[in-house]
Amino acid sequence: MSGLWISELKLSHLRSHLNAKVTVDARPVALFGPNGAGKTNLLEAISFLSPGRGLRRAAMADVCRKPEQIGWKVQASIQSNGTLHEVVTRSESGTSRTVTIDGKTRPQLALGQIARIVWLVPVMDRLWIEGAEGRRRFLDRLCLSFMPSHGEVSLKYEKAMRERNRLLKDQVPDPVWYGALERQMAEAGAQVHRNRLSAIARLTGALAHTNPAFPVCELTLEGPEGPELGEIDAESLAMAFADTRHRDIAAGRSLIGPHRSDLVAVYTAKNLPARDCSTGEQKALLLSVVLANARALQEDFGAPPLLLLDEVAAHLDTDRRSALYDEIIALGVQAWMTGTGAELFDSLGGHCQGFRVTEVDGKSLIETSALSS
Repeated sequence: MSGLWISELKLSHLRSHLNAKVTVDARPVALFGPNGAGKTNLLEAISFLSPGRGLRRAAMADVCRKPEQIGWKVQASIQSNGTLHEVVTRSESGTSRTVTIDGKTRPQLALGQIARIVWLVPVMDRLWIEGAEGRRRFLDRLCLSFMPSHGEVSLKYEKAMRERNRLLKDQVPDPVWYGALERQMAEAGAQVHRNRLSAIARLTGALAHTNPAFPVCELTLEGPEGPELGEIDAESLAMAFADTRHRDIAAGRSLIGPHRSDLVAVYTAKNLPARDCSTGEQKALLLSVVLANARALQEDFGAPPLLLLDEVAAHLDTDRRSALYDEIIALGVQAWMTGTGAELFDSLGGHCQGFRVTEVDGKSLIETSALSS
């Protein structure tokens, strides 16, 4: 049976959750309760079932429940296209997290072979108006959902760039050292760039089927000077690094490369850059991209991804909220959604399973709670 969903989730010593267990079916999940009760912590726990640092990009030590700080663990039973997998990821006292899949120690990258996870959290609401770094990170998460190996090649690029930047800052003149690092940067950087273009192309195709309640946008990848970027091969990129070496030495850092690219979105109907749209339009554009990502992954992976939506319903009008729920149901996606009140999810009725999250004596408690139909 195709499909992707979590059937059981267990947390131990993760932020506000001392010990928690949630048993669910493939339907969407609504988590509701007061602010600070631990709803987002549950979503963060699920995000650790994918490669990377999770939806908060937190240091592992910060994820540990205080005051114990003895390490945290997330255990999940995941149904993935007809196969049940038991996944455990943990960090002992702030160390790098480890992953076990079906009883065997595996690299984080292996998580992408089992599950694809996409999220939308409130901090992303300012994505279109803040710095390019956040948009690159957002695009790279989308790339990672399509191509789990993207994380590894991105790390290779960043490692080589850090070493080159160290030479630049120290004004080391040796061309041999630079040449070796620039070849590493060029090979990894060209692949990073190809992955980003590929992800944008797949999103563009999926955006053509956007629900009418959400705006369609055009996505492009641009350089720091503005022009749209096309294909870049490793040889050309290595030559560009060599040609700009003297300028980079003067600046003390690498001034060109994929780390300077920017994701640009334009609201198609208005021909208006996302950064100039209203707050509501910017949120809707972001949702359009996330839903397009889910549709594209359904074709690519054979199942829609797990979708983590933190406080998304509270910031949508009634029509768009209904459209979002309709899209979630139509996709057959197990969306984990948070909100302060159960009424935000009432229109989902029997299509959704509800849980009330509260905090008692500094510990989060999770209780099954039916939604109105």
